This record gives sequence, C-alpha cells and structure tokens, in this order.
Amino acid sequence: MFKDSLYKDKMTKTIEVFVKELSSLRTGRANASMLDLVKVDVYGQQMPINQLASITTPEPRTINIQVWDSNNVTLIDASIKKSELGLNPQIDGQLIRLPVPDLSEERRNEMKKIIKSMGEKCKISIRNIRREANDELKKLLKDKNISEDDVKKNEKIIQDLTDNNINQIDEKVISKEKEIMTI
Repeated sequence: MFKDSLYKDKMTKTIEVFVKELSSLRTGRANASMLDLVKVDVYGQQMPINQLASITTPEPRTINIQVWDSNNVTLIDASIKKSELGLNPQIDGQLIRLPVPDLSEERRNEMKKIIKSMGEKCKISIRNIRREANDELKKLLKDKNISEDDVKKNEKIIQDLTDNNINQIDEKVISKEKEIMTI
C-alpha cells in the first residue's frame, strides 16, 4: 500500500535541514546559531561549540562564548578562525568574544548567491523525493497492488506536496535575502 505520509515526512525533514543551514549563515546581527556548524576537534572527536561552552548574545553585534574547560579555549578559537564565518575571536580568560562586523556590499551579494544555491539544492532534494514516490506508485501499479485511478490521485497529492514545499523554500530564500540586504 502507498503511504504519502512517508514522503510528506521526508520533505518536511528536508525543509527543516534547509532552515537550520540558513540560520547558521551570518547576517549583520549576532546569532548563537551561527556557530552550530562549527565543530571543534576535542576529546578525540568533533563536537559542536554548544557542548563545550555556553553561548550568549549580550548585544546585537556580539556573541559571547563562556568555555567550561580552559583547555578548550584555544581549540574553539582555532575552529572559529578556520570556519567560513569570517569572525575574529577575542580571548579573555575562559570567555571568547566574537564581534560581528557589518557585512560589506560584496559579502552581502556573495551571501545571496550562497542562499540561492542552498535553496536550489533543497528543491532538488524535494523533487528527488517526488520522483521516488512516483516510482513506487508505478511499481505498485505494475504489480497490480493499486488501481490506475489511485495512482493518478496519489500522483496529484505528491505533486501538491512538492509544489507547497518548493514555495516554502522560495519564501525562506527571499526572507533570508531581505534579512541580509537590510543594513
């Protein structure tokens, strides 16, 4: 039997991953989630910063990282410098301050391209899920486990899901672009 809810869940998860990636992009404001994708090589494994320190944003343009173990301060510092965030950490004991500079016009345009590219990849994933669902429907029809009418009905459901999710992606891309272009 065909389960469209399985494909709906897959599409929803794809959008969730996209939103998480978008939130980690640097805009002009300080945001603790900017550090989500930065991993620190510590205790023999890659760990996110939020498992080694508490992250706060006391001001709109500053992120504070209060490191719990003083041995990890230099490791976190090095990981932030290696990341593509373009931030310059300032160390004060076990506290790392990250001033978030204004984005230059050039960097804003670069970010727009990155956002569009991320959106396009997400749309491709959604379309691949649609193709997977349609292939399953064809297989069920071939094995005579489903009628042609049911195939048509389910193909329409899957197409509507695909269209809705792609529209959501477009809205999120436009929203993030506006956020980046706002000075």
